[in-house]
Amino acid sequence: MGSVWDGTEGWTLGAAFSRLRTFRAGAAGAALDVFAIRIAAAIFAYGAQVMMARLMGRSEYGVFASIWVWIAILGHSSTLGFAQGACRFLPADQARGDAAHMRGFLLAGAWVTIAAASIVAGIGLAIAWMQGILLDGPYAGPLLLAALVLPLFTMQDYLEGVARSQNWAVLAIAPPYLLRQGLIMVTMAGAVTFGAPAQAWVAIACTLVATGLALAIQARLLILRLRDDLLPAKPRYRWRIWLRACLPIAAADLAYSAFSMIDVVILGMLMPPAAVGLYFVATRIQQFVPFVHYAASAATAQRFAAIHASGDADELTRFVRMQARLTFAATVIVGLFIVTAGPFLLAMFGPEFRASYPLLAVLVAGNVGASLFGPGEDLLTMIDGERLCAGITLAMLALAALLCLILVPVLGIMGAAITMAMANVLRGLGMALAAFRVHGIVTAVLPFAGRLGS
Repeated sequence: MGSVWDGTEGWTLGAAFSRLRTFRAGAAGAALDVFAIRIAAAIFAYGAQVMMARLMGRSEYGVFASIWVWIAILGHSSTLGFAQGACRFLPADQARGDAAHMRGFLLAGAWVTIAAASIVAGIGLAIAWMQGILLDGPYAGPLLLAALVLPLFTMQDYLEGVARSQNWAVLAIAPPYLLRQGLIMVTMAGAVTFGAPAQAWVAIACTLVATGLALAIQARLLILRLRDDLLPAKPRYRWRIWLRACLPIAAADLAYSAFSMIDVVILGMLMPPAAVGLYFVATRIQQFVPFVHYAASAATAQRFAAIHASGDADELTRFVRMQARLTFAATVIVGLFIVTAGPFLLAMFGPEFRASYPLLAVLVAGNVGASLFGPGEDLLTMIDGERLCAGITLAMLALAALLCLILVPVLGIMGAAITMAMANVLRGLGMALAAFRVHGIVTAVLPFAGRLGS
């Protein structure tokens, strides 16, 4: 396997973007759609965070940030892997014309998602009650409302996976990331205008309303688009096969959600809410950078499985490399823009948040570094490597938690930023090495990748 930089590959930015035009109607086009929606959603989310930070102040905003992090961690993992599993099983069943198993998977995933999220919410409330924070203190009201948000958030995550499996990028991404964010902003502004206190529990209540409305709209549209293909079929279930594949994916999802939020979780335990709010603002701005990878993954992950199933190894290798190079180039561009605009973006939150700029720069550097290693995680998740993917993420989660516990007491919130930047890069490297060992495909864009694969 030759270097990914050799002449036959034609690794130039011009050649890469000429290939982009070729794939515009397919994977790349879907990726651009997803990226555009996520950018629009991030703008809405940024506006909402600015408004909440200014209305609530650093302490109440820190409480809201801590609660939201737990909703995201538990919500993304409480689908028990059926959201990602939809991208794996539904296209294969559809290609075989197996409407019965498609309908069975859709119903099974919905019931599993609702049940798991409800159980997790109940367990979370029980733990909070035993710790004495459920009925008293600044977290009491927000926690009770968060337990209601969690099943709705989780169900919407599952519907996103179903829509992605059908290559309906707009239907997958727009309701949870654009409509929900916009509704949160509108309801929060309306609540405060009509006399509600600018407190964390009000922000979570607005999140509950917004999530419920966005979920209802997405579910209705998805049912209408799937109805004609699935109505005649009697559902059939393959629980053992689905759970064998989905539960490791769920472990990976939980590990990744915890990995991406462990810094805020540990800061919430070690630092006052005001410091958590300061750090959380930096994470909300840097989120524009990993959106590039998310958009590429949303459009191409299921195609990795489809190309692999066709047996065309050369096409899979070429497709992976194209995705890796374009994703890296776009990540660098977005990262540079965010760092350049950082002072202005932070100033929108208020003058006290300007101190977050060094944190923002470090976090962006970590995301750009991780993008050097390409879509190794997607290859492992979609093509029989989900257990290895979960193991790598769990190892990085443990490392990140350990480093946070060591560095935060010494360096404060900067210790958390340094930890996450290092852990992101190491995780990307680990996924790339694992993908090469399992599938023989070099995903990284650096020159040493060619020598590794030769």
